Amino acid sequence: MFPILVAIAMIVILLIVVIAGQPDEFNLAREARFSAPPEKIFPHVNDLRAWEAWSPWAKLDPNAKNSFEGPASGVGAAMAWEGNCKIGVGRMTITESKPGELIRFRLEFFKPMQATNIAELAFKSEGNQTVVTWSMSGKNNRISKVMSLFMDCEKMVGPHFEKGLATLKSVSEAGG
Repeated sequence: MFPILVAIAMIVILLIVVIAGQPDEFNLAREARFSAPPEKIFPHVNDLRAWEAWSPWAKLDPNAKNSFEGPASGVGAAMAWEGNCKIGVGRMTITESKPGELIRFRLEFFKPMQATNIAELAFKSEGNQTVVTWSMSGKNNRISKVMSLFMDCEKMVGPHFEKGLATLKSVSEAGG
């Protein structure tokens, strides 16, 4: 009996050490090259009502309930959503908007897990193309450190950023 208790204690200590060793913050980013100037792409991101045309999460739950607050676009514009288990419940608010350069958001997730993260889309001209970088960062609390042992945020969110950028590229290059 005693060796079993020692083994269990060692496993618990090992888990505590592994969890404590997880990073305190996370960052992920994806980028894509567009054959459109930043000024043509920017409005599709700066107006949260326009996101339905390109957001990968809009396709995961076409029946989600969206509501909008504040100005139509730019700083203070906010969108709240309530959807299925794939998109959950949350809110995003534009906190910084520099035309043709950057849009920064405060992302608040309420369900299935609570978290507050920062996301941004940055636009950089390179010749006759624009490099669009979509990134998200946040803090890992104890629960998210435990979850990261079983789920990889990079693998879960990264492909959605890639799909969203591809659709945003199509929409903005088509002149929509």
